[in-house]
Amino acid sequence: MPRPIIYVLLVLVALSLIPVGLMYKSRVSPKEGTRLQIVYDMDHQSYVKPQTKSEFFADGQSMRLHPSGTVARGQLQENSEFYRGVIRDTTYTEVFPLEVTAEVVDRGQERFEIFCAPCHSSSGNGAGMVHARATALAEGTWTPPTDLTSQTVVDRPVGHIYHTITHGIRNMPAYGPQIPPKDRWAIVAYVRALQLSRNATLADVSPDVRAALEAEPPAVSVAAPPAGDTTGGTPTQNQGE
Repeated sequence: MPRPIIYVLLVLVALSLIPVGLMYKSRVSPKEGTRLQIVYDMDHQSYVKPQTKSEFFADGQSMRLHPSGTVARGQLQENSEFYRGVIRDTTYTEVFPLEVTAEVVDRGQERFEIFCAPCHSSSGNGAGMVHARATALAEGTWTPPTDLTSQTVVDRPVGHIYHTITHGIRNMPAYGPQIPPKDRWAIVAYVRALQLSRNATLADVSPDVRAALEAEPPAVSVAAPPAGDTTGGTPTQNQGE
């Protein structure tokens, strides 16, 4: 190929890169106005700000409620026991609507520490940090949190505890909007574990563990020194003095 033709081709290739460079520069460089768009798609559309008046709707509200009787796809929630903790209308379910595994209880413990422990404490006895602060303020309007390990709560069906988490009670707000149903049931499972740990007896332990506990020697308590003994040394040291 003649050398002049090669030079011409190289110049043409270099010139063809100029538009690409200009487009890239236009894309990444800051501009005072909006960029040029050939197809707008949905980049620019009319909208209203929250809590503002709208002339379009008859009631003047810009924020609209869901149409009555409509359900989002996949959110029919027909299982009343799982989503509401009740059988039929008002009877609380007494069995868990999901399999309670170690993973479920561990998840419940994690969620309990986040949402419940500030008021009910990590042990569930109702003496959490929020309760301690409210008691210190002594304003007279505070309702103490329930002891979740008390016999009253132990006797409640699991659906009752789930319902309380979902809708709240007294000072306790509703946690349904914040905690998904499966996590609410995980918390209920962990509450049952706390109740068992606080109210368990030796008869509730498995036979192999029970035998090991019964074989352990009783703890030996060390008596305090007499009131007149001010030596402060150990028994061996005191005998040798």
